[in-house]
Amino acid sequence: MGEFDLIARYFTRPAARAVLGVGDDCALLQPAPGTQLAISSDMLVEGRHFFAGVDPFTLGHKALAVNLSDLAACGAKPLAFTLALALPRVDETWLAAFSKGLFALADAHGCELVGGDTTQGPLNICITVFGEVPVLNGKSQALLRSGAKTGDDVYVSGTLGDARLALDALRSTPALPADLLAQARRRLEQPSPRVALGQALRGVASAAIDVSDGLVGDLQHILRASGAGATINTATITPLLASRTHADWASTGIGDDKQLECVLAGGDDYELAFTAPASAREAVQAAAQSAGTPVTRIGCVETEPGLRLVDAEGKSLTRRFSSFDHFQ
Repeated sequence: MGEFDLIARYFTRPAARAVLGVGDDCALLQPAPGTQLAISSDMLVEGRHFFAGVDPFTLGHKALAVNLSDLAACGAKPLAFTLALALPRVDETWLAAFSKGLFALADAHGCELVGGDTTQGPLNICITVFGEVPVLNGKSQALLRSGAKTGDDVYVSGTLGDARLALDALRSTPALPADLLAQARRRLEQPSPRVALGQALRGVASAAIDVSDGLVGDLQHILRASGAGATINTATITPLLASRTHADWASTGIGDDKQLECVLAGGDDYELAFTAPASAREAVQAAAQSAGTPVTRIGCVETEPGLRLVDAEGKSLTRRFSSFDHFQ
């Protein structure tokens, strides 16, 4: 099978919203009146972002999910995406499963494939996603990292740490019961981009980011962009590790330090971390309810720069946590 046969068979669909989709030198997008385009790219490399031999259906899902998560953090509505795909060889069984997982998530969010590229090489997936954010009275409604203010609450959506727990277990430690590993692995390989929550938080949240490299590191991006600091109560964080509620959790013997490491510095969660004024607490909960995604208030934005971690008694944690870095 040649390159163009591969594209035609597995990645070509009629354009639904784009003016022009797959098949020409460029796609043509027409944003709705009164909107801006939000654009983001992410690359997944075999051996760096996913294991060799991973289920291609879940890989197709994750490849798009990590990009949709960026749109969610901006409060954008998904519009379209492009796919650049390097393959060691043409494997039609793999391609069928990959494209099925990719399009299942794309269809769920009304986001259509409008172009891209294919080539032979080590397995590498790069997606660029396009979304829309409204402009009201000349002002963009996009959520940015730079809007946090002193006194704002700090929130995180959903659960944290299970992806890191699964990653460590797949690397051999800690050993997890099979059903607990399967539960955690779903969070690693099929994250849920919080697109609906991001849109619901427009006009409510003051700043937002998606948690891709670990909560500690990603929150600090907000704080640096906003010229602020924050204190986080870790007693509110550890319960967000969903695996702790599993019936076999006690048998794992995983201690508090490991749980904190997973939740604070694990990465691959693709939840939203965001700030909002204390006066907006009811509005935040209403947004969470409308999106069907729980949120947890974990701390407060402060004037003093830096991120401080405290326990339930307000004592500072002496341990330092660092998030994922592609070059370290």
